[in-house]
Amino acid sequence: MNRESYDDGDIVRILRATRTIAIIGASPDPMRHSHRVLAYMRHQGFTVYPVNPAVAGREIFGVTAVGSLADIPAPIDMVDVFRRQDAIPGVVDEVVNLRREKNIRFLWMQLDLYDEAAARHAREVGIEVVMDRCLKIEHGRLMSHRG
Repeated sequence: MNRESYDDGDIVRILRATRTIAIIGASPDPMRHSHRVLAYMRHQGFTVYPVNPAVAGREIFGVTAVGSLADIPAPIDMVDVFRRQDAIPGVVDEVVNLRREKNIRFLWMQLDLYDEAAARHAREVGIEVVMDRCLKIEHGRLMSHRG
């Protein structure tokens, strides 16, 4: 399986252009990576929407989780994915279908998530894709010392 490399400048540009993030697979469990990424990104000043049908209606850091991207009541700059590998094509289909309505510009797949065909599908409609990278790690590495 090929892994893409990303220029740090491109990652910085994406992070600077992002203010709202939907986290698919967000969890209220503090032991889950999605929980820690959500907490970190909120602390960094991002508006973060937890998306997880299993916990829809529950609050995570004061934000009510929703069951799907369509339930988010605002535009979304980035969708960050914490799901099983086999769920990626369905998630990408949802992102592609809602891209205009929600103004989605970026799709981020967390560490160990990579789907070349799904990424190509998203890119064909103008969504920039980052795969197999942790949003929290990349933000901390590239943005903690920048203005």
